[in-house]
Amino acid sequence: MFASRNCKVTFINMQPQAPTPEFTSFARFSTNHPRMEILDFEMDLRAPLDSTIKDPFIMHFQNINHSLDQLKPILSSSPVNAIFSDFAIAVKMAQISADLDIPYYILLLPNARSLSKVKGVLLNTFNWFEPETIAALNSCRVLNSLPPLFPIGPLRSHEPQESHHLPWVNEKPAESVVYVNFGSRDVISTDQIRELRKGLEICGFNYLWVIKGNEKVQDSKEFVGDSSSEGSKSRGKIIRGWVDQEKILAHPAIGGFVNQCEWVSVMQAAWYGVPMLAWPHHCDHKMNAETVEKAGLGIWIKDWGWGGEKVVDGKEIGQLLQQIMGDWEIKKAAKNVREKARETCEVGGSSEKVLVEVIAMLGSKEK
Repeated sequence: MFASRNCKVTFINMQPQAPTPEFTSFARFSTNHPRMEILDFEMDLRAPLDSTIKDPFIMHFQNINHSLDQLKPILSSSPVNAIFSDFAIAVKMAQISADLDIPYYILLLPNARSLSKVKGVLLNTFNWFEPETIAALNSCRVLNSLPPLFPIGPLRSHEPQESHHLPWVNEKPAESVVYVNFGSRDVISTDQIRELRKGLEICGFNYLWVIKGNEKVQDSKEFVGDSSSEGSKSRGKIIRGWVDQEKILAHPAIGGFVNQCEWVSVMQAAWYGVPMLAWPHHCDHKMNAETVEKAGLGIWIKDWGWGGEKVVDGKEIGQLLQQIMGDWEIKKAAKNVREKARETCEVGGSSEKVLVEVIAMLGSKEK
């Protein structure tokens, strides 16, 4: 986004990378962004970690935070107009940027204590999608010490990757496929997997179901099948592993999206106008689901519970999927969200104007 507007962008690539789908895709990212400079940075793996944490993903971010002080010589030896990062390193990076007198912006919010230390917050959202929230935060009605919020979304991939699952989808009629994906870290119980499979069969539509490799799912092969791909004429296809979600949502055959309302997924659905069945599990998912429903992007059934606290019956799931896939008003509302999302990124749109404002701020510091 910044590189395309003639800004010099350096991406600090922490090494070694954790063996997760996110980091595995980094090689493709760097190939698709030749204008960006990639700086490999070796982490200090000697620092002691919290012995109670076993998740390799969390351990990886602990290693990153322990190593950040070593970036100071690099950041101070060349002209840097601003530092951008996500929430995982925000607390530590805020202190480093303050020591070096470099403006610091974060993407996503880590915690309220760190907000007063940053120059601004970049948000992957847009004004039309949640106007009251953005206006309240930027007017200091919520907290008078908040830095400016810059909604620059929806953010999109520079070039979505080709998916080897699309040939199956290519054979399906327009808006006839339900896409199901609960992300890479949400665990669904065996009983709920069974009921979800029933619901997908009951609804009568084609379905593309992505299941990630966690222990409970692996024990559920009797319910979802042991194959990653059924025949091309089958009504359902189950995929085990990572997929390029944006490429799938962009496909004209996709007519509905079942998801836990992780925010990146919400923004992708908004960009492509795919109606969502919001099924929140934890963290900010409930708030995201409420925003989805309010904006007209989908439906949230609050009685379904939170974090797998209840097993939703397959018949009820199937009936709701029929509504998502067959109700013209729901489709019309989702398409309206798509139009608003694209308008905001065009020249003169709200997100485009905010991006220009941020770049101008960076330029003013250099002068």
